[in-house]
Amino acid sequence: MSTRPRLEFRRVGNLPPYVFAHINELKLELRRGGHDVIDLGFGNPDIPSHDLAVEKLKEAAEKPRNHRYSQSRGIPKVRQAVTDLYARKFGVQLDPETQALTTIGAKEGLSHLMWVLVQPGDAAVVPSPSYPIHIFAPIFAGAQVSQVAMGLEEDDLFGNIVEAFERSRPRPRVIILSFPHNPTTATVDLEFMQKVVDFAREQEVFVVHDFAYADVAFDGYEPPSILQAEGADDVAVELYTLTKSFSMAGWRVGFMLGNAEAISALARLKSYLDYGTFQPIQIAATVVMNEAPEYPSEVCEIYRARRDALCEGLQRIGWEVEKPKGTMFVWAPIPEDYRALGSLDFAVKLAKDAHVAVSPGVGFGPGGDGFIRFALVENEERIRQGVRGIKKALFD
Repeated sequence: MSTRPRLEFRRVGNLPPYVFAHINELKLELRRGGHDVIDLGFGNPDIPSHDLAVEKLKEAAEKPRNHRYSQSRGIPKVRQAVTDLYARKFGVQLDPETQALTTIGAKEGLSHLMWVLVQPGDAAVVPSPSYPIHIFAPIFAGAQVSQVAMGLEEDDLFGNIVEAFERSRPRPRVIILSFPHNPTTATVDLEFMQKVVDFAREQEVFVVHDFAYADVAFDGYEPPSILQAEGADDVAVELYTLTKSFSMAGWRVGFMLGNAEAISALARLKSYLDYGTFQPIQIAATVVMNEAPEYPSEVCEIYRARRDALCEGLQRIGWEVEKPKGTMFVWAPIPEDYRALGSLDFAVKLAKDAHVAVSPGVGFGPGGDGFIRFALVENEERIRQGVRGIKKALFD
């Protein structure tokens, strides 16, 4: 009797266990058991997309010509719309023909960009803790990753990047950044971006900035685009999406903007891989960027209120957390009495005893294990209910 040969898979075999899946499975198990679990774990926006986007999607989908293959670069009007947005919001002038490209969300764009920037024998510098795809996109392309500590201040991070660049062998070709930062919620100013661009030009290294939370900022803070820095066009691209800004997560509408040569290289690769986002979605995205430019501010105000409900509630029960200036998250140090558990076991305790699901910091890489991440994806009343559950489980 013959046996089937064991098939060995590439790239996925060395991936670490996805700890977020463990908490999600526990959440589902608790809910099946009749428990009302407040889900502040997965950063999946719950705020509805703008009515205008939905109506335009329906209208465009009813036209058979829009059912055909689209363009992997994106239709001209959607590229014009995003470059117009950058001109309005950041004062950055971009050529929609050569400096803008649609992506099927930021993760797809970043992952495929790594295919044209790095290969086996190359290296990338990535802050840690970090959103997992920032670490694994270069690894999937065969490159090594040098993870650098975020540090407490902007200067710490910049110094750590310079140090990592100097000690890394092979010499890094890429630096991947993302501010406001997921998961730590750290923010930077334009001066920091200028220092990064100046360093990149001096060292001939390329910078990729994932600007996922461009429009989610509070208390007067305005996140800078790296493309505002002088000379950024020579050494940088930026990923901008409608996921958080316009609350269009499932629509998968993203853009890569900036350096024309990198845009051209990614466009060439994508011409072999996909035909772009469904055209009615691109049409709806065009209309919402042009005709509802105020919607990100409305979305942001909802997140601000949720941030205040969570942070002020936790502070009242004795858990000291800082209010973030950006993102839809709160990065919370594990209370001293429970720090020995580590972030995964602490997250399990919160799920079981407080019926609140969170993301364990260890899932974001080195430096994350003393923290957990709350996602602001439940309404204020549900968040207050979650705080009451945490108080009963941890502090009573």
